[in-house]
Amino acid sequence: MGKRYDFEYIIIGSGPAGITAAFTLSKSKKRIAIVENRFLGGSNINTRDVPYSVALDYSHLYQKITTTPEFRNQDLTVSFPNAVAHQVQTVIKASDFNKAALKKAGIVSLEGSANFLDNHTIAIGDKKFTASEFILATGSTLKNGEIAGTESVNYLTPETAIKVKRTPKAVLVVGGGPTGCEIAGYFAELGAKVLIMETAERLLPREDKEVGEAISHYLNKELGVMVLPNCKVVALEQDANSKHVIFHNARNEKMVRVDCVVLATGSQPILDYGLENAGVKYKNTGILVDKNYHTSAKNIYAIGDAIGGDSSTERAEYEGALLASNLLNRSKNLPNYNGFARIVNTYPQVAVVGLNEDDLLKRDRKYKKAVALVKDNIISLIDNNSYGFVKLIADKSGHLIGATIVAPNAQLMISELSLAIRHNITALEIASTPHIANTYNSLIKLAAKQLVGKK
Repeated sequence: MGKRYDFEYIIIGSGPAGITAAFTLSKSKKRIAIVENRFLGGSNINTRDVPYSVALDYSHLYQKITTTPEFRNQDLTVSFPNAVAHQVQTVIKASDFNKAALKKAGIVSLEGSANFLDNHTIAIGDKKFTASEFILATGSTLKNGEIAGTESVNYLTPETAIKVKRTPKAVLVVGGGPTGCEIAGYFAELGAKVLIMETAERLLPREDKEVGEAISHYLNKELGVMVLPNCKVVALEQDANSKHVIFHNARNEKMVRVDCVVLATGSQPILDYGLENAGVKYKNTGILVDKNYHTSAKNIYAIGDAIGGDSSTERAEYEGALLASNLLNRSKNLPNYNGFARIVNTYPQVAVVGLNEDDLLKRDRKYKKAVALVKDNIISLIDNNSYGFVKLIADKSGHLIGATIVAPNAQLMISELSLAIRHNITALEIASTPHIANTYNSLIKLAAKQLVGKK
């Protein structure tokens, strides 16, 4: 008889990747444990998706009400304590739901920081636990190592920024990626003076040029945000009255004073839990895995942000379910990432799926595109909004290969296009599908009809 372990599977990390894997594996009725050193449910429930949705919905609603002509003269004040309390209560309810589900599934929850002693053993405090196989789903943390002075300055992270209980007078957001744009919009919508700095020449540099331009224009013209591209923050200082941000712009060193700094400088995988002891190879960008998420250790797998690449709850859940299914069935089904969207919860929202024009130009690949503008549609009059567009990209045979949406409800609209790209649907099929008239969604049909009309 082989060696007996405490568990068949130990999953380190209870975010969307880890918890999905745990629930899928629980169908086998084997002994399963999940380890969490901070909050059960990981960033999805506790620090990112759930509290972010509450906070950003709150600021978007406040901005819409206060800029609607019929309400413009009303005395509406922001209650940050109530908004934060709503976040906390929502997180508690979501966390309780997970705890109950884990208990019902018979999954053991282990609290604390895990450290590998060997490839079958972890230590949590002064206790040791063994498993036949491990799944690493340890997520990521803020990356800020290039900025001097962070150890002595009281800065905010995206996680803590949405929990402040009063409106800062002047906020500097460092980083013009998705999170930076969301945080800049959040504070500006609630009445703060906001500056946002990005090292690239435009906001949202990963997306096509017109996406960053649209969000930059909205932030500046509608919310008064000062957008500063081509700026690299090199150091932070503070005195009794303000924070000092030292940055480089066109090779010149400059300084700006604000009372609040938010670092939205990207993330990096969490890797400091004795991976060397388990024989798991990794780089700064993440744990090294093969196409089936197998690490260099024969009994250890890794998924989600721990392996780097695009970060999203949807991708993490998908990887957790696929890996667990492969383990249960001893199969080797390969991942298919077609149709996974990127979302930016600004106003208007941004949603991108498939290939964008930058991707295609780099690959020297031929394509055809069509763009339907919000301002040219009756929805702009109904919603009093002229910002946004739908851009569809097709290959030479007319099959959809990419889509970009900038619109208030882009995260809902993108699902149709994710389906189209994942299942090789043509622009003609989209154009012939009924869409509700006089809505943002009707822009998809208009863009598809343009594509059909192009030879």
